[in-house]
Amino acid sequence: MNSCDLLIFGCGYLGRCVADRYLARGAAVSVVTRSEVKARELAGLGIAPVVADLLQPPTLRLLPRARSILYCVGYDRESSCTKRDLYVQGLRNVLSATRGLADGFVYISSTSVYGQDDGSWVDEASPTEPITEGGEICRDAEHLFADPALAPKTWTILRLAGLYGPGRLIARVEGLKASSPVGGNPEAWLNLIHRDDAVTICERTLDGLVPSATFLVCDDRPITRQEYYRTLALRIGAPEPIFSESVPTRQGTTGWNKRCSSQRIKQQYQVEWRYPTIDVGLPSALE
Repeated sequence: MNSCDLLIFGCGYLGRCVADRYLARGAAVSVVTRSEVKARELAGLGIAPVVADLLQPPTLRLLPRARSILYCVGYDRESSCTKRDLYVQGLRNVLSATRGLADGFVYISSTSVYGQDDGSWVDEASPTEPITEGGEICRDAEHLFADPALAPKTWTILRLAGLYGPGRLIARVEGLKASSPVGGNPEAWLNLIHRDDAVTICERTLDGLVPSATFLVCDDRPITRQEYYRTLALRIGAPEPIFSESVPTRQGTTGWNKRCSSQRIKQQYQVEWRYPTIDVGLPSALE
């Protein structure tokens, strides 16, 4: 059976950058993809592709052994499957197929598992009672790691805040320049993490796994939606943002959201963010 240093499920915005980071180290990286076209593209970059479908267990029988596995699968809204099918059943299939194939498993989850909507602070000890469908799906996926018949020997869950970085702000920039109304409560809190810092913490956890650990990952300062969009508008020379609660948001809530703390993971891995706030991170994200 083939082997690699890192096996990645989900080579999108985050996974691709983690793959690049490991390739630069001289590591052997394999990536699972459903697309033959994507497989050829990855092979040309020095990444060993594995063509498989997470919802078709027979296609997962030829996975390579790996020192570590990173699972950061994102949902394609044009997919024929449901988000629950992909996030819960797909993960269940992968956990079953990879038992004994890797030393450690890092799963990328989301801060949407927290349902607090009153502006309160949350950390790893806070209750996870999500109020959105996406949050419920992420929580149910996390619960698979509590099943001894499925859980890897060593696993870590990373609950990531909203990712931003290069190439990720195009739609927001265009909307602000066009004076399109921004949805949601302008006083609600946003919790963010720059892509490069997310890549770094993925690398740290993959290299130094803490058994059966769950961490919250966000930058050092939650920011209100109003401050965020004003800062972005000022940076790109756009008009003052206009807010309208009649415009739907992906989160589907109109409360104050929550404020997230990532002190535990920073202390565990002795890491400081390269982009601790959007004031530092936005210039990089807009390059």
